[in-house]
Amino acid sequence: MSIHPTAIVSETAVIGADSVVGPHAIIEDGAVLGEGCVIAAHAIVRHGVVMGAAVRVDSFAVIGGDPQSLTFDPATTSGVVIGNNVVIREGCTVNRGSSDGADTTVGNDCFLMAQAHVAHDCQVGNDVVIANNVMLAGHVTVGANVFIGGGVGIHQFCRIGTYAMIAGNASIAADVPPYVMAAERNTAHGLNLVGLRRGKFERPDIADLKKCYRAVYFGGGNLKKKAAEAVREHEFGMTATGARFLAFFEHGKRGFVQSSQDAT
Repeated sequence: MSIHPTAIVSETAVIGADSVVGPHAIIEDGAVLGEGCVIAAHAIVRHGVVMGAAVRVDSFAVIGGDPQSLTFDPATTSGVVIGNNVVIREGCTVNRGSSDGADTTVGNDCFLMAQAHVAHDCQVGNDVVIANNVMLAGHVTVGANVFIGGGVGIHQFCRIGTYAMIAGNASIAADVPPYVMAAERNTAHGLNLVGLRRGKFERPDIADLKKCYRAVYFGGGNLKKKAAEAVREHEFGMTATGARFLAFFEHGKRGFVQSSQDAT
């Protein structure tokens, strides 16, 4: 363990073996760092933060800051939970939960690029890449293996399904189903086939997904109703992957991204 003499580390903080705390970094009361973490110069880890092993926090990032809410009570007991092998680049902010006992969570093997913001009560799954200047509002849920391009803004309470991909500068105020590409303002552009291939999905899974996507998104109409109708048909959702896509439409508060005219 190496702590620079100019760093401010609370006596009640727990610093894992082989961790490094850089110049002028601040680790507040009760923060927990796993083994092999690296906290760069001028980074801040606030109280209530629990990090796994091998987490890297770059300069000027603030982990565990208060929610950006006019009604938030700073006396609230909440926190941030970060998984293992997470990279948080310079200037990122991850706010703590907004109610007693609530945590904002970031899963294992995630990469948050510079200046990304993860607001209070967000739940980010494993192997998620969040590019520069992304803004996740409060209570956003991001599934595993999602890629969110630079400059994307996502409205509070939206759900982003597993293996979805969101193009840079998109404005998302509706749920993005799993395996779908979204861009511009709430627009679906077909399946994330590149991500599916990289994820080594089998051909039957991809074929089933294509059928499910067409059943829901082609021809207009109520997406939730069409997904429910597809579930009742024996030819759709025959794989776990297709079934997961259709099941996504059963829930949610924000509606769903709508199809572009050229979706395939």
